[in-house]
Amino acid sequence: MAERKNAKAVACSSLQERTAATLDVPLQVDFPTPKTELVQKFHVQYLGMLPVAKPVGMDTLNGAIESLMGSSSKEDWIPVTMNVADATVTVISEGNEEEILVECRVRFLSFMGVGKDVHTFAFIMDTGNQHFECHVFWCEPNAGNVSEAVQAACMLRYQKCLVARPPSQKIRPPPPPADSMTRRVTTNVKRGVLSLIDTLKQKRPVTDTP
Repeated sequence: MAERKNAKAVACSSLQERTAATLDVPLQVDFPTPKTELVQKFHVQYLGMLPVAKPVGMDTLNGAIESLMGSSSKEDWIPVTMNVADATVTVISEGNEEEILVECRVRFLSFMGVGKDVHTFAFIMDTGNQHFECHVFWCEPNAGNVSEAVQAACMLRYQKCLVARPPSQKIRPPPPPADSMTRRVTTNVKRGVLSLIDTLKQKRPVTDTP
């Protein structure tokens, strides 16, 4: 009995070794790392926000910039950190990192640009119900890098919208008017009746004449 048990154990062990060698199952599986959203940070000064009448236009942008610069001094400007991500532009106070002064989703950013002074940057946010806000910033040494980062986020958002858009459905032609349908049905019925009469004439037996 002991010899039989030992033989079975050896057979099972060899079978497991052959199965493992055949399957060649890896002991470790590498899972893909999740993609993290790229965030660019800029240390700028926030001049404030001004309601504007239009969602786009350099005239609207420059008007808001000049108005805020004329009504405030550099001592009033707030040092902030502007975080530019693929989907959101967030402005956080440097004095209190938990204080979010502005949070604008890129999809609601209707216009952006550098002002007449190369240090000034502003963007217009659509807040809904035909209300628009222009947020103005002072950048050092200039507003070029901030403008490029926000523009890249807008372009990426636009590309994502194009990819996610469902395929356009084919436009079906409008149905024919009722009178044309009636004429078509009537014509088909007449043709069917005439065809039936011709068939009956051909099948009618010919009578012998005396």
